[in-house]
Amino acid sequence: MDRKFTDEDDALLADLGVVVEPEKAASRTPKEERIIAGFEEIQRFVEAHGHAPRHSEDGDIFERLYAVRLDRIREQDKCRELLSSLDHQDLLSHPAETASPSPDGMDDDALLAELGVESAAPDIGELRHVRSSAEKRAAEEIATRSKCEDFETFRPLFEQVQKELDAGLRETRPLGIQADIEPGRFFIIGGQKAYVAEMGEEFTQRYGDRDARLRVIFDNGTESNMLRRSLQRALHKDEKGRRILETSAGPLFADMTADGDEASGTIYVLRSKADIPFVAENRDLVHKIGVTTAKVETRIAGARLDPTFLMAEVQIVATYSLYNIDRAKLEQLIHRIFAPARLDIEIEDRFGNPVVPREWFLVPLDVIDDAVQKIRDGTITQYRYEASSASLVARQ
Repeated sequence: MDRKFTDEDDALLADLGVVVEPEKAASRTPKEERIIAGFEEIQRFVEAHGHAPRHSEDGDIFERLYAVRLDRIREQDKCRELLSSLDHQDLLSHPAETASPSPDGMDDDALLAELGVESAAPDIGELRHVRSSAEKRAAEEIATRSKCEDFETFRPLFEQVQKELDAGLRETRPLGIQADIEPGRFFIIGGQKAYVAEMGEEFTQRYGDRDARLRVIFDNGTESNMLRRSLQRALHKDEKGRRILETSAGPLFADMTADGDEASGTIYVLRSKADIPFVAENRDLVHKIGVTTAKVETRIAGARLDPTFLMAEVQIVATYSLYNIDRAKLEQLIHRIFAPARLDIEIEDRFGNPVVPREWFLVPLDVIDDAVQKIRDGTITQYRYEASSASLVARQ
């Protein structure tokens, strides 16, 4: 996967424990923060419903709350001055509406009180029970989620990315200076995997920041249409927030290494010289596939005394050097691929105890090599091993 230099710089700084924070705006009073938080709730309502909140007798109780709140903000010069730079929906230019009486007998003040928002003081602090802007932003990605009706379309993507994480083909990294948020990216937030499925057209907020509306799918079957900057803030506030990236620090297998590549071990493919009838009859197809951090020759020394090697000498037929990958996970991946062709053989060790070796497979050597190549290019999860044809076939 192509990667921008800035992305690698971000990861390097993150690995070094350097967190670069954007310049902070001039500090606001707690009262001003509460007013901004309340106004942002109204803005999200408008984005979701396409109109300003109304004083409707049969309207939702929260819409009526927002309508009352918007009227009071419009009535106060200090509020309008504070919020004018944030008002990209032009909500403050309209006069306050006259509230309709509530059908349940509560006026708007009583309605606010019922919802835990005091309205007795008609000054700039009247919204003091609204959560702070920081609290609202931290909780926004959860509060605005809804059921993803077409989640079955996205489920295979989450399953595949988990398989690639297990195999070491993907990795998680801290966010660094900023998260590169765009369609097709995966993140971890709140302990869940999140997939950016869609991004609308970019627009410029009145205060100069570029933003866009996203469709974010979560692996628990919910989705959110949050703003890009909201997702970015939520990721940074989550101490365990991560990007999910394709492993690209260096080659998985190579004859030559680049500076900085970390040796991980060697995949080896062996043939047995055992006189077990089935093995002898299929000697060119029966292979042991394993991983070692030592020299392969050292690993197979004493094979004739080891039930893992069928209590017989073995022949090395292929090796692949590993770099920058979890060798144990890679070995598990290869064994899962060829599980349909695993040999079910029980032999006795030199003490007469029964042993069932687990790393021998009835697989042609060229198919093993094909699997290795597909692991290298990241397409292996699109294939399965078909024992009847002794080949890798595309998953349906």
